[in-house]
Amino acid sequence: MKFVLEVTVGEDASAAERAGELGRILRYWGGNLHHYALEPGDGSAVYDSAYQEVGAWRVVAS
Repeated sequence: MKFVLEVTVGEDASAAERAGELGRILRYWGGNLHHYALEPGDGSAVYDSAYQEVGAWRVVAS
């Protein structure tokens, strides 16, 4: 099984702002994983702190 997380961060933000936003995204994402069986086919959109969709995650068979 393979977990794929794709996130797009704004190039207009500083490196520190991008790192901070990615950290928030990963904490939120990780905190919600218990809602999923984590089987191939599971996945969801990923949102930033402004609730804008910035990517997605999915579980795929390896």
